[in-house]
Amino acid sequence: MTEEIVFYTNPQSRGAMTHWMLEETGCPYRIELKSFGADMKTAEYLAINPMGKVPAIRHGRTIVTETGAILSYLADAFPEARLAPPPAERGSYYRWLFFVAGCCEPALGNKAAGWNPETPELQVRFGYGSYERTIETVAKAVEGRDHIAADYFTAADLYMASFLYWGMMFGVIDKRPVFEAYVQRHVERPAAKRAQEQAARLVAGAR
Repeated sequence: MTEEIVFYTNPQSRGAMTHWMLEETGCPYRIELKSFGADMKTAEYLAINPMGKVPAIRHGRTIVTETGAILSYLADAFPEARLAPPPAERGSYYRWLFFVAGCCEPALGNKAAGWNPETPELQVRFGYGSYERTIETVAKAVEGRDHIAADYFTAADLYMASFLYWGMMFGVIDKRPVFEAYVQRHVERPAAKRAQEQAARLVAGAR
């Protein structure tokens, strides 16, 4: 696919994960910065993402929102970057992409807001069960492993490492050695560094 990707983001948002992914693919893209608030609620942008949030991408006539979906789309759109296993070997890949989106993010968000389903009666109502169960599941998944879904780096590593990185940075996830070791080997990748440096320049330019 040769069409340019338009990347809608704010450098101080979950868009950081998509930014990193775009750098991993090596594909051409253009950043369209969106400010929090009214700028994300214009009719023009709501036509891109009715939730009025970032990130989102437009690739030709294809629009994709939601981080997990964007990562999956980009991995498939640019197979030469080898960011997804072959289709027949994607069991763990799909599992962990959806686990971050469906369990990790809700568990972390609720904990950050000061709430966690404490009783068994409440836990059965939530796909993630409890914050503690979710985090323990992640700890077992990354312990002693360089990669979570294959024997090389994939979009699932990018998503999981980003989740743990931001959770530890904001003090919502304990800085366990197993998490720090897993995160460190991935956030030091050249593509991650390029995205971080570019985001820092965008933040500085907005001041």
